[in-house]
Amino acid sequence: MSFKRFKMLCAAALLLVSAAADAHRFHMGITELSFNPRTKSTEIVHTYMAHDVEALLLNTYGRQFDLTDPEDQAVLRKYIESRFWLKGPDNARLPVRWVGMTADSQSVVIYQELENAPLSKTTAIHQGVLMDFLPEQINTINLNDAGAIRSLTFTQAAVEQPAHENKP
Repeated sequence: MSFKRFKMLCAAALLLVSAAADAHRFHMGITELSFNPRTKSTEIVHTYMAHDVEALLLNTYGRQFDLTDPEDQAVLRKYIESRFWLKGPDNARLPVRWVGMTADSQSVVIYQELENAPLSKTTAIHQGVLMDFLPEQINTINLNDAGAIRSLTFTQAAVEQPAHENKP
């Protein structure tokens, strides 16, 4: 291989690497909250980009995590529970139960539940997951309250919001 061709291949490789690094500039999470009339519970499903969660854990703990390992899942659980919660009418945190999680190369999906409680028992939502690590993180919560669906957008400047619209 000639030196000129080698330089061209190196330049192409650098271009691809830099394009891949620039490809992920938008950091987001989606959370679905909906009341399940069969179980009489509010179900919570969070979805985050796997590489954002992996980068957070690597940066925070200085090691790679295997999110299929129960001990590593416990670390992520503690993090999530410290940055996401629901509040009731008395302004106290509601008892959101961890159900489990799944992870693949694209996403981390976390399942939680507010047992025996309709969504109407929630007066405020705090959603600051990943915002301490990625200041540009945007988390969207889709609320499905008896078929009435609305969305809330959480940013570093607005990590807590009322769960219900204030009607005049």
